[in-house]
Amino acid sequence: MELKLGYIALSTAIVILLILIGNYAIHKSTKEESTKIKSKRFLLIAMILWQFYVLGIGTSGFLANFSFPPRMPLFLIIPLFTFTGIFLYKNSNKQWILKIPAIWLIGFQSFRIIVETLFVYSISPGVLIELVTIKGYNFDMIVGLSAPIMVLVMYLSKEIPYKLLLAWNYFGLIILACTVFLFISTAFFPQIHGYEVTPLTKDFGMYPYVLVAGLLMPSAVFIHILSIIQLKKLKTKSLNP
Repeated sequence: MELKLGYIALSTAIVILLILIGNYAIHKSTKEESTKIKSKRFLLIAMILWQFYVLGIGTSGFLANFSFPPRMPLFLIIPLFTFTGIFLYKNSNKQWILKIPAIWLIGFQSFRIIVETLFVYSISPGVLIELVTIKGYNFDMIVGLSAPIMVLVMYLSKEIPYKLLLAWNYFGLIILACTVFLFISTAFFPQIHGYEVTPLTKDFGMYPYVLVAGLLMPSAVFIHILSIIQLKKLKTKSLNP
């Protein structure tokens, strides 16, 4: 029960952080009070509805089937990646992106320390195997641990170290891509890792563990891409004041 509460507590904290960041951006970039209220309400409702969707599909047992077609990627990962791509593409030139403190987006990624810690504690009850954790081939902890270091560098620097932060964000995305591949291959192509059938139990496809694919990992991707867009815009702005 403590493990489940850990996943739920972290996910709740991430939802709150995303809402707070969104509200801050709306407040700083919108002058009309009615527009602010409408935008903040839309953000809140959208976040809540998605959580109910993840809760419903996660408790139904629908995602606990690792046969083809791959249900978790189709019903969680792909929809969120599609949203991230479309939303950030359409908003890439909006001023609200510049209103968010750059240091927030970098520091946000430190939550991955807790995610990877939960992964390690998920081995003993049989939810995960060592292969997909820091004890195996999941190196996402590196990004989480380096996030506070990047924050410190930004704090001590007189100017934003654009190249360093951009490289760090791209590195974070590469590590995430490798982690996603590790989980998907273990679940749906276990032969790659020397298993005849997937070593992951059905628990991994149940709530709250599906929050990893339905919130935590996509949030990290979203913030990385948002940070990259922001840093490029800030760099261009500094070069052309």
